[in-house]
Amino acid sequence: MNIILIEKKELFGNRVILSDCRAKHIIKVLKSEVGDCLRLGILDGDRGEATVTAVHRKFPFVVELSVGLITSPGPPPVIDLLLALPRPIMLKRILSQVTALGIGTIYLVNANRVEKSFWDAGLLEEKEYRPHLIHGLEQAVDTRLPNIKIYRQFRPFVEDVLPRLVTKYSHLLLAHPLVEKNLSQCLDGSAERVLCAVGPEGGWVDFEVEKLLAAGMVSFSLGPRILKVDTAVVAIHSRISQELERESPR
Repeated sequence: MNIILIEKKELFGNRVILSDCRAKHIIKVLKSEVGDCLRLGILDGDRGEATVTAVHRKFPFVVELSVGLITSPGPPPVIDLLLALPRPIMLKRILSQVTALGIGTIYLVNANRVEKSFWDAGLLEEKEYRPHLIHGLEQAVDTRLPNIKIYRQFRPFVEDVLPRLVTKYSHLLLAHPLVEKNLSQCLDGSAERVLCAVGPEGGWVDFEVEKLLAAGMVSFSLGPRILKVDTAVVAIHSRISQELERESPR
């Protein structure tokens, strides 16, 4: 936990009182004393520092903080993710990892090789997936939560929703191992905002690939190795970020 994150409603004036896992972390891990300064931010809001003004070091743990916010969250990340719904345990890792790396919106969609049981997982409720997003922000020292949008049917999404999204992006990329084009060949100096589609375990079926390409996506491959979805997502995000950094003026 590299930053203490709070909800706006928890802030009273310039003070906040914590009595949950955040208080335990401050006391047991950070070993903070009265007068110590900590990084603190409001979810989807500003960040700054907080000074410890009172501590109850025995269970139930309680920490009182005096808050000073000085830095705005800044612009949203320029990479968005279109992701075929993975198994719940993998989705937890992906949500935390891509949030730490920086992601604007995650579109979770159905695909032929997505097991129906995945859609019954409680993880798709905001109260269940939100903690994994917050964990990623705590790691990265950020406050901006990604947007999560869920579409349970592939065809309505790709035919009705995706065409409306096209104008938001300079590049629409489709990760697919059965092509020769690499990522560098798909990104040029005009890249500003990128949407990347990553399929399920086993990949997109031909129908899905055809529909995504017809919507304006360009397919690329990371090479001959077959990666798990959570590994592929992190690798692709890193590669896209590297290409965007190379293109940005210094």
